[in-house]
Amino acid sequence: MDNALNLSAEFLRDLGIVAQDESRLRRAMRYIKRLAAEKPDPTLMTKEEFFAEVDEALEEARQGKGRRFTDVNEMNRWLNSL
Repeated sequence: MDNALNLSAEFLRDLGIVAQDESRLRRAMRYIKRLAAEKPDPTLMTKEEFFAEVDEALEEARQGKGRRFTDVNEMNRWLNSL
């Protein structure tokens, strides 16, 4: 939280400087609008989420769940079917 406050204070200081020049302020506003419109990437995950997925996959493998392939061609056929 403290870091966010520091960033906010720095942003506001810099914005005060930019606001003194109308053309720079317009450029900043266009960029901020594009940045605000960005959608988060749904494929991103935290380190903890990643390792939880790995742990779950390892547990399923221990339980005999999952797929086994006799050779690379069999695996490629299965992957291509997805």
